[in-house]
Amino acid sequence: MENIILYILLIFGISLGLTMLALVDIIKKDFGSPKKKLLWHFIALIPLVGWLIYLIFGYRKGRKRPFTV
Repeated sequence: MENIILYILLIFGISLGLTMLALVDIIKKDFGSPKKKLLWHFIALIPLVGWLIYLIFGYRKGRKRPFTV
């Protein structure tokens, strides 16, 4: 029983980490309009699979913005 809880926590922890990476990537990119960017934010926040949907469909849609200070 304790192993099952640890596995579930591990899956959720990895998913949370990948979701944070997806959100940071979305923040850094330009998707052409604020609506599209907001839509990708909501998609990335879908529990357990949002980061995967973003990685498959949205990762290449955005363009990296040039670094400005």
